[in-house]
Parts: sequence; C-alpha cells; structure tokens
Amino acid sequence: MPRYVLGRFFQAFPLLLGVVTIVFVLIHLAPGDPVLALVGDFPAPEEYVRKVREEFGLDRPLIEQYVRYVGNLARGEFGYSFVQRRPVLQVIGERAAATALLTGTALVVATLLGVGLGLIAARRPSTVLDATVSGAAVVGFSVPVFWIGQLLILLFAVTLGWLPAQGMVSLRVGPTGWDRVLDVASHLVLPATALALRLVAMTTRLTRASLLEVLGQEFIRTAEAKGAGPRRVLGRHALPNALLPLVTFVGYNLGFLLAGSALIETVFGWPGVGRLLYDSVFTRDYPVLLGIFLTVSLSVVLANLLTDLLYAYLDPRIRHAR
Repeated sequence: MPRYVLGRFFQAFPLLLGVVTIVFVLIHLAPGDPVLALVGDFPAPEEYVRKVREEFGLDRPLIEQYVRYVGNLARGEFGYSFVQRRPVLQVIGERAAATALLTGTALVVATLLGVGLGLIAARRPSTVLDATVSGAAVVGFSVPVFWIGQLLILLFAVTLGWLPAQGMVSLRVGPTGWDRVLDVASHLVLPATALALRLVAMTTRLTRASLLEVLGQEFIRTAEAKGAGPRRVLGRHALPNALLPLVTFVGYNLGFLLAGSALIETVFGWPGVGRLLYDSVFTRDYPVLLGIFLTVSLSVVLANLLTDLLYAYLDPRIRHAR
C-alpha cells in the first residue's frame, strides 16, 4: 500500500503540470487586459501603463511568462495578486476556510440524506414511495444549482424571513462566541442546501440502484435462508456491499462540488474561494486565477487518492490484489 500511495503521488505531478499549462494558456489568451482592468475607465498616460505592464511581467513573450511561472511553482511560489498586491497563497488561504465549511457541510448532508433516501426506495421497489423518491431525485439532478439558490432566497429569506440571504456573518450585530457559531450556521443553511441538492439526487439514485443489484445476489438469498431478518439482511449484508460504488462516486464528485460552489457563493455572497474566482475573472487577476485552479486540481487529486485508499480498505479483494 505505501508503494501504491507513492506511485499515485508521482502520477499526480504530470497531471497537475498539464492542468497548469492548459489553464495558463487559456487565461492569457482570453479577451481582456489585466492592466487596463486595473487602470479602469480613467485615462492613464501610456508611460504609466507600460511601467505597470513591465512590473507584472506582462510585456514578455507568453512562453517566457509560462517558464517563469512554472519555475516559481517549483519553489512553492504562486506569485502575487495584481489587484490586492499580496501573495496568492495568502489571498486564497483567507477564503479557503469558508469554502471548506460550505462544501464539507454540503457533502456530509448530501451523503447521509442520499443514502437514507436510496435505502428507503430500495426497500420498497416498484411502489408509490419508490416512484416518488426516484422522481424527486431526477428533478433535483436536473435543476441548476444557481436557480435553486435563488428560489431558496425568495422563499426562506425574502418571503418568510426565516434565514439570512447573503454573507457568512451578520455584520451589523458582530456576534462573538456561541452567538457567532449560531449566526454562521444560520447563514450556512441556504447555500449548503442549494449546493447539496444535486448531490443528494445523484447519491439517492446510485444507492437505490446499487442496493437493488446487491439484493438480487446469491449471498443475500443465503442469509435469508439462514433465518436473517429483513433489517439484518439489509443493514449487515446488503448495505456495506452497496456502498462501495458510492465511495468512489462521492470522492470523484468533489471536483464538481467545488465547481458548483463558485456559483452558489456568488448567489449568496459567501466569502469563499468561489466568490474570489468570480471576482478575479472580472479583474483579470491572472495569478489568483491560476492559483485557484491549481489548488482545486490538487484537492481533487488528493480526494481521488483518498477514495482509492478507502475503497481498497473496504474491499479486501483490491487490497490483496495490490
């Protein structure tokens, strides 16, 4: 297993280099000039614009900029933000905790709720309850997350006034201690719900399909023949085997969850990395954009590695084969 882990780490380096190369080229070829975005609509002397371009290294050929950027990455330097004039890692680090809280909450809630709904549907296949759960899952999978977020704001924040619509904390109140924890939790409900609904739908359908497949296998009939009750058969024999594909599914969908958080953070004004990505696109802050894409790619690679390790731990056949 240690040799397998090291091998996966070494395989990740070419992947990350490819991500950096593609994203670097696409960002620099996209329309817009970061220097003009910094200067704004006010007229500026050509000499000032030229000096700013030289300061950021944007006057050099694209291949030279790429080589310098990769060299800085090899030394652990992600560059400096054009807009904030601070190290990129510091800028991203200030937002990472908020995004981790949002995506982590959505992932946990979606996994638990999706497994529960899939279990309910699989216990009573071809019934009204099964059709209702499956139909709701299809609708939840089809509706865009940003539209769900807007509907939740209109219903629970604007119409009912139960929950806040924007931000992470109440700026006017400035709570501390447990009051701050509760305040953050109240702000977290709507964006986490909007982000989790799509994953709930997919997890429900996958759990249901996997359980129905396992319940039709011979070892289930053997357990029933030995006198095991329906709950024991479902909880002790069927569910652990049905959850193996779900482990892979949840791990590999972390990247989609992070991508969806950019839309949700924009809709709800959540001060995370997704909102930073949105702002950096409009200001053409190349170093921050590259840093975010590289950080997300690294997170996905690590999540996939942990998924493979967990799968090998849960399935002895894979562990023994390695």
